[in-house]
Amino acid sequence: MPQIEQQDTDLIRVVEADHRAFEAAFRELEASAGEPVGRKALVDHVIAELVRHTVVQEQFVHPVVRRVFEDGEAVVERELEAYAEAEALMKALESKGPADLEFEPLLARLIAGVRAHVADEEARLLPRLAAACDAEELQDLGFKVQAAKAFAPTRPHPHAPDTTPANLVVGPGVGFIDHIRDALANRDV
Repeated sequence: MPQIEQQDTDLIRVVEADHRAFEAAFRELEASAGEPVGRKALVDHVIAELVRHTVVQEQFVHPVVRRVFEDGEAVVERELEAYAEAEALMKALESKGPADLEFEPLLARLIAGVRAHVADEEARLLPRLAAACDAEELQDLGFKVQAAKAFAPTRPHPHAPDTTPANLVVGPGVGFIDHIRDALANRDV
């Protein structure tokens, strides 16, 4: 009988897979600069994925960082600052289209900021998490992160709580409303 492979939910690989998907979308956006057809839809998709990624990290990864790192609070604060900068850019992009003069500069700033954050996270945060957590905890966290993405918000909400337990309570409700708005707007995210 063939053996069914269980999906690897190791948190480090889950986060890195998100990072690779962001980079692929960024390259596609950079290659299609000047081609407005489909550009807004791709930007909306990237924004939805970035929002999901940050929300689930706030919900599940940041509490662990606070618990297992001696400087966990400072690390999380750096993460939240980077998220706030990206969220402001995403919020500005949300109401713009490729014909708007501000669209491309905002998008370029978002891409540059996310790339810098990804590089920092992969060089500093993820190796520390891998060293501080055992394999079972990393698998559990990765599973929770993947599962929570289905219910996570898809639009930037700069005033939503970014710490537990408030984000665990508010996040799914905001995500539900975002999913309804996405459906009504035919926004494929």
